[in-house]
Amino acid sequence: MIEAFGLTSNARKELPPAADDVSFEAPAGRVTALLGAPGAGKTTVLRLMLELQQGRGITYFRGRPLHRIAHPSREVGVLLGDVPGHPARTVRGHLRMLCAAAGVPVGRADEVLEAVGLVSLREERLGTLSRGMDRRLGLACVLLADPHTLVLDAPTEGLSVREGNWLHGMLRAHAAQGGTVLFTTADPKEAARTADRVVTLEQGRLVADQEAAEFARTRLRPRVAVRSPHAARLAALLAKQARTAQRSVEVVREGGNRLSVYGSTCADVGETAFRHGILVHQLADEIGDMGPGAGPGAGAAPEVREPTAGEPAAVATEARPILDAPPHADPQGPVADEPSTTDEPSTIDQPWVSDQPWALDEPSPSSQPLVTPEDEEPTAAPDDNSGAPGAPDQGCDADPSQEDTAPLPPVVTDSEPWAPKPSAPEPPAPEPPAVTSDHQSASDHQSAHPASAHPTRAARTLDTLPPLPPPISVRPAPSPLRPLRYEIRRVTGIGTGFLTGAVVLVVSAVTAVVLARIGHTPQPRLLAAWPQELPLPPAALGAGLLGALAFGDEFRHPALAADRGTVPRRLGLLVAKLIVSSATALALAVLTVGCDAEVLYLVYGRELAQVPADWLSLSASWIGLVVGCAWAGVLAAGVFRSTSAGLAAVAAVPLLVVPVVHQLLNGPSVRTAAGLPMRLREAVMPRWPFGGERYLEAVLRVISQPVGGALTLSLATLLCAYLVTGLRSRFR
Repeated sequence: MIEAFGLTSNARKELPPAADDVSFEAPAGRVTALLGAPGAGKTTVLRLMLELQQGRGITYFRGRPLHRIAHPSREVGVLLGDVPGHPARTVRGHLRMLCAAAGVPVGRADEVLEAVGLVSLREERLGTLSRGMDRRLGLACVLLADPHTLVLDAPTEGLSVREGNWLHGMLRAHAAQGGTVLFTTADPKEAARTADRVVTLEQGRLVADQEAAEFARTRLRPRVAVRSPHAARLAALLAKQARTAQRSVEVVREGGNRLSVYGSTCADVGETAFRHGILVHQLADEIGDMGPGAGPGAGAAPEVREPTAGEPAAVATEARPILDAPPHADPQGPVADEPSTTDEPSTIDQPWVSDQPWALDEPSPSSQPLVTPEDEEPTAAPDDNSGAPGAPDQGCDADPSQEDTAPLPPVVTDSEPWAPKPSAPEPPAPEPPAVTSDHQSASDHQSAHPASAHPTRAARTLDTLPPLPPPISVRPAPSPLRPLRYEIRRVTGIGTGFLTGAVVLVVSAVTAVVLARIGHTPQPRLLAAWPQELPLPPAALGAGLLGALAFGDEFRHPALAADRGTVPRRLGLLVAKLIVSSATALALAVLTVGCDAEVLYLVYGRELAQVPADWLSLSASWIGLVVGCAWAGVLAAGVFRSTSAGLAAVAAVPLLVVPVVHQLLNGPSVRTAAGLPMRLREAVMPRWPFGGERYLEAVLRVISQPVGGALTLSLATLLCAYLVTGLRSRFR
């Protein structure tokens, strides 16, 4: 289960926090909906729960906070927004890469593809998926590690009715197996129709925590759904009958031949239609818009049209619901006010009409505030029931003092429920009660004994204030459990590396042919296609680009964690990327020289394709240059979080670092490193087995050159910067 305590986001400039002291529970085996209008703070609450955003509070997932879970992806499956991933990667390749990251067998990818119905689309690219298929893939990514808890942010937004029903069916099946499901929505009908429990947020504060049935009864209004070819005539007759009987009845034209009648019964509507000879195709009791044909679009507000002359005031075609109040109705009652033609949001204290947009951004002037100011005594809530004769239980909100009011979560007291515990928060110690926030005072006000909040508010002093919830630190993204396998699948999953290698080979071959035609180019540089005028050969630049993409793709298309946008600076992931980039650079270096030699042989003959005498040392220098450029790209992209920065760091070695190193070595106060290999060989007296001193000499000869020394210096600097930034992000 999920237990959230005191979730509060950091204050914004001259604005209240997006989430203010939100506490609730999502039990296991049930589906919980976090309901709120756009801007109510639903996403902020989820980010605070998942430690993606700084703030205060704590959340337990089966008794443990997220930062104490060894492998969070195996406990909590998260879907925030669209599926992150490279658009050129296939569906199956993306899931297999995530299998390596989560440490699960690769066969799990095919299992979840079959579960979500994407087997036929496993070779499709991520960039070509529709909205519905993207949501299915997101659910597959969430279920990949078989987590106990699912947390989804607006999973059905933008989906068709069919896709939304399928997704909710999958969530219901997961809950039926004992899992915990928490999702956010802005549609109250969707929450009542698909969830077992509904937690309502308004302007960052929790205002209700109810069972779905109670939520539907108290927050969604019952109605009679009517379908008739003479809908306009029947609506006028119902309005006239309501005025005669002095009853409060709403008649709403929903378009076409459909009517929604609030405040009446099927028997009354059917008798009226029978007496006047009106044909009726449908007559059914419903709650809100949860009947047949309901969908996300059913809650859209129709355009308002003033009634024409001779048309009853209680019927307006394609208009918002109109309350037909009796003449003696109380002007302060909820049924006395005529609805405004402007699209004003209403609070949850007012009746919720099923075909109006649900907005809680600003309370209307006629509604009572849910939370009273601290410097005032709380007042009794007005009776929001319909109250009109013949219309029992038609209001959206009942009196808070009635028995059917859903209790809100327990008030957080000085007992510090966020302290470590095995499964559930410890009961508060028997201390004098102390209200911790305005939301908690509102909770007391809505409880069965609202008068108990008065002495608490009066006794509130600085000495009795409870401690603040613990701060929430942003948790770094998880590192892949199998980094080498993850990196191999990441590199081979898209064609960028293969395309880059092909371009490098073609450019290198053409450059070698041109240099051979011009002449005056040494044989080693001719085979490497490295003109004197260029700082680096094409192979080195290509290896640097591939190395920069190793981290650059991760920052542009994150796949290790949902909605983090960053890559963990872990030594395991760094070593895996360095190993894969080294293998790629080595293959590129060998293929470049081989292709250049073959092209020169075909064009000019054997003379220009001969192998130099000192090929061993030249090969070591060549491989060291290409691999060093690849490493520089990896480290620079990891430090600066950009592919462009990684490639710029590679190009800066010959353009900026080499002149500086050359000037330092040739300065009057610095002794030259010439003859270093010979002196080192003289110092190391014993011979190495298998002639190992020759390889050491080749390495030292490469380092002693200006380009080799500059590249070594750059790699050392970038490695230190990577380690410093990684340690800082881990311990801050």
